[in-house]
Amino acid sequence: MHIVVVGAGAFGTWTAHHLQLAGARVSLVDAYGPASARASSGDESRIIRCGYGADEIYSEWARRSLGEWQTLFDRIGRGHAPLFHGCGVLWLSSPDDPYTEATRATLQGLGYPVAVLDREALRRRFAHIETSDIGSALFEEDCGVLMARRAVQTLARDLEARGVRVMQHRVVVPWSGTRLTHVRAHDGGEIEGDAFVFACGPWLPKVFPELLGERIRPTRQAVIYFGAPAGDSRFGPAVTPAWVDFAAGIYGIPDLEHRGVKVGLDRHGPPFDPDSDERVVDAASIGAARSWLRRRVPALADAPVVESRVCQYENTDTGDFLIDRHPALDNVWIAGGGSGHGFKHAPAIGAHVASLVLGTGRREPRFALASRGAAPNRSVY
Repeated sequence: MHIVVVGAGAFGTWTAHHLQLAGARVSLVDAYGPASARASSGDESRIIRCGYGADEIYSEWARRSLGEWQTLFDRIGRGHAPLFHGCGVLWLSSPDDPYTEATRATLQGLGYPVAVLDREALRRRFAHIETSDIGSALFEEDCGVLMARRAVQTLARDLEARGVRVMQHRVVVPWSGTRLTHVRAHDGGEIEGDAFVFACGPWLPKVFPELLGERIRPTRQAVIYFGAPAGDSRFGPAVTPAWVDFAAGIYGIPDLEHRGVKVGLDRHGPPFDPDSDERVVDAASIGAARSWLRRRVPALADAPVVESRVCQYENTDTGDFLIDRHPALDNVWIAGGGSGHGFKHAPAIGAHVASLVLGTGRREPRFALASRGAAPNRSVY
């Protein structure tokens, strides 16, 4: 059985991985190459955490995925710069926040390591982070940060070495009947397959405009890297954790590979075209990130911007994934809707999609096409 996976980001490469392990012949196609600068998987780093409020499915998939990422890195990452930094993830929240409390209960109920740090423990452990207004915080000790772009490209090279055909083509779906026999490449060639998986992230609404044009909305998302003071080692992963501040709509990552402390804005930005829109960070985004640092990390209040990125989320209405069969093409599957948090789940998503394509798994109703609407009502973070 030959399966064509369109999209070589985190979802597509892990789907190809699990299909190949199951014995399928796999071709992996991407318009710009694996984890390109335009891809949602293309920035330097991504947080991996297991906390998702009361949503056990996301906690379980994140935990499973962390194990699979680590297994991959142990197998093929030796001798290279680390692809995972186990710096932990700190949840900053207001006292008695219900989402944080639900997260604690879920993680403890599943037996996952999570520490509850009171104000004094926060002060002792993270003295350089201003937490005097936080009664207690969660700390996921086993979690941390994945080096996103390099991790996906490492997996893509491994797939190629294992016999997966990795190609760079922009493809078009020729509509005919109820089954897809091939996709057409930009050079006029055809890539034939028995089944197809479209894991195209923010390009999905372009590939299937009538089906997904209202169901997946790409938005412009800015991340800014601030340079730590000379000689100050407090902001590396040995001391500073990754953090999430849901109330502020801010997340951050320590100074990895000496490239700066990353601050990301988790609020949905304006609509974004992943092909043609420019990726220059605006002054307002830098100001919002700096304002957060001034409040929470005073030592970085006046730190210079050393790098910046514009990527995109591909948002569903609720933030749940969209993983389902195409309603008109019975050998076509869609895997998308990462909604800004999908990267960490990619190994579990890849296994799930592979099982659906091969007929050994069952669809998850929560991720079904029929459950996806057009009106934004984000509930998964």
